[in-house]
Amino acid sequence: MKEKTEDHPGRVQFDDPGTVKLLFGENDSHLKLIEKSVGVKIHARGNTLSIAGDPIDVQLTEKLLTELYDIIHRGHPLYPNDIVSAVRILSADHAAKLKDIFLDTVYISARRRLITPKSLAQKRYIDAIRTHDIVFSIGPAGTGKTYLAMAMGVASLTKKEVDRIILARPAVEAGERLGFLPGDLQEKVNPYLRPLYDALHDMMDFENVSRLLEKGVIEVAPLAFMRGRTLNDAFVILDEAQNTTSEQMKMFLTRLGYGSKAVITGDITQIDLPTGKMSGLIEARNLLQGIEGINFSYFTEIDVVRHPLVQDIIRAYESQAAKKNAASFSLPLYGGEGKEEGGD
Repeated sequence: MKEKTEDHPGRVQFDDPGTVKLLFGENDSHLKLIEKSVGVKIHARGNTLSIAGDPIDVQLTEKLLTELYDIIHRGHPLYPNDIVSAVRILSADHAAKLKDIFLDTVYISARRRLITPKSLAQKRYIDAIRTHDIVFSIGPAGTGKTYLAMAMGVASLTKKEVDRIILARPAVEAGERLGFLPGDLQEKVNPYLRPLYDALHDMMDFENVSRLLEKGVIEVAPLAFMRGRTLNDAFVILDEAQNTTSEQMKMFLTRLGYGSKAVITGDITQIDLPTGKMSGLIEARNLLQGIEGINFSYFTEIDVVRHPLVQDIIRAYESQAAKKNAASFSLPLYGGEGKEEGGD
């Protein structure tokens, strides 16, 4: 157990040398990362840490170290990205419990890697998938929307909660048209489905994935292939849903049969539909919020789990988009009306 000396709030002591070694990291690399992330100075002497800095930052660091120690002591490995995520979580919500997030194992991959939520939004997202039949996940790239949905789907298949996994994507990307691509239909759509295959192979060994694909237990297909079907006892994921039309989204949602779950993911700031076409994802958000059994989970740049610079890049682009939107609303349009959402 950890002990904290009450008369020195910037001093924390631990009693298990093995756990302490993992907490500190090789050559104190974890402590150095915490110093850089929080803005404090940490001095280690044996199993005791002295923390100097702003009182609020010192308090956050104490809680961070205490909770990370507890997580490691329970057998969970600690990686640098876990530390960055933990700092982000506690900075946003000091009352958050890291063990409730990091110890919620969604799936253990073929490489024996634990797939767990890395933010409060991700934790709420996987809880929503557990308790709702239809979940919409909206937010920027890199927030784990598709990856966690895939992990939940594979876990459900492994536990025999569903009979199959169906992964779909609209074949619309950056203005390219399928007819101009070389090859037959399957060769034309495969590049659009590649990210789904990549996530799948990251969780299961290649032979197992190939076998399940051959048997049709796992199906990866363009959205158009869903028309006319009824999907029973399936875990269905629609990725890049911002590029669905209104008709396509309605078609997809009405495919769901008994014993099935659907997860729809998308980034409404990255719509590649022709100008003037309403995104099916935006329309669904406007129409379906508040319906019991349907959940909308939202992510922001705070939840990005890629390189730290990605958060700054997303903020820069969002700031530019906000300025453009403000400028467009200030311009007089026909009839004096503002610009409709989803018009671009």
